[in-house]
Parts: sequence; structure tokens; C-alpha cells
Amino acid sequence: PEPGPTASSPAPPATPGATAAPPLPPGLLGQDLTIIPGAGNNIALTFDAGANAAGLDSILATLANRQVKGTFFLTGAWAASNPSGVARIVASGHRVGNHSMTHPAMTRLPEQAISAEIRDAEAAITAAGGDPRPLFRFPFGDRDERTINAVNSLGYVPVRWTVDTLGWKGTSGGMSRSGVAERVLGNLQPGGIILMHLGSNPDDGSTLDADALADVIDGIRSAGYGFVTLDRLLGP
Repeated sequence: PEPGPTASSPAPPATPGATAAPPLPPGLLGQDLTIIPGAGNNIALTFDAGANAAGLDSILATLANRQVKGTFFLTGAWAASNPSGVARIVASGHRVGNHSMTHPAMTRLPEQAISAEIRDAEAAITAAGGDPRPLFRFPFGDRDERTINAVNSLGYVPVRWTVDTLGWKGTSGGMSRSGVAERVLGNLQPGGIILMHLGSNPDDGSTLDADALADVIDGIRSAGYGFVTLDRLLGP
């Protein structure tokens, strides 16, 4: 089961040279969120970026064409290598979040290394023109009570997902464009969080999430759902 809220988590320290993040809503502490509470019939599309930017052009074009805003979880390494990509995401009105600096398994790290991963990523994303606070996604979804509390103490809310499209597996892993859409549309629920990926599969070069995105959006709308970014977690 998911760990329950921890109302007594310490206040996040300020990053030197940066504006202190506002306090986190107590109801969001101590957990890695899998749905957006109180979002009604709305879905959040989220895109993890840690490898390459192969799907970025297509994803941004589809989102613009369908008039949908998404949330992009960026590693600091990706942001440093793709500053123009960060700028384009932000200029298009999308939300960005923190996905660590180098995409490690966080439960294997001591507190000091966890802090460095998050702070370094924040600095890299900020330098490229984005503000990831207070949204964080664990690399590989690897987390436990200790790492969740560490993320909270740094001023971030961990956000998991309701359904993983598995588009990252690529055609070589048995996935397809239609399979991506079927996974999403077969697992819709109010406040659902959809996990997609920005880059291509390293073995076959496919970008199934980007390819399926228009079908996913159209299907979600046909099912009676709308779209929100993960800022909805912080209040209406």
C-alpha cells in the first residue's frame, strides 16, 4: 500500500540564490501520487525526458493542434543537453517537473546524493528557462518511504502515474501505436495520470508515444474526459 500523509514533514530549505518554494499542501506529503485528487473527469498527460528528444517535435505539434497542455518531467542532464527544447516546452505553455539529474535508482542513494540529484536538476532546468518546482518524478518509479520524505523535505511533491503506456518498450519490445492507445483508453479514471516518454527506443528508434498521442487525446475526449496539467494538484 501507498504510505500515508506525513503532516509533520520538515519545511523545505531554500536553494541558495533561488526563491524559496511555497509550503506544500499537507495532504500531498508522504506519498507518491498516482491520481490527482478532486480533478473530476480530467486526465493529465505527462512526458518523461531523460534520453533523447526524438519525439519532441511531434509531441509539441500534436498538443498544439489538439489544444492540450501537458507536464514534462525533465532530467537535469536532458535539460542541459537540450536547452532549446526546454524553452520550446515552456513557451508552448506546458508545465515542467524535476526527474533528477542523472536518472538513478533513488532508493540506493544516501540523503546527500538524493539532495544533489534534485538540486542539480533544478538548477539545470532553471538555467534552461523552466521552473520544475514543486513537481518530482522518481526515475524508474523507484521509491520508498525514506526517499519520499527526502523529496518532500526539498520542497517537492512526488508524482507517479495511473497508467504507463509502455510505449518506451518500442516495437522491438512488442508494443505498437495501437497498443499504446489501448492501454490508456482501457485504464481511464477521474484524475488519471498518463505516463508517456519523449525519447525514442534505443534499440529500434521507434517513438510510439509520440506516434499514438493524437489517437490517445481523441479517445480520451470521446470518453468524456478533459485535460489538466499537474498544477491541478496544488489547487483549483
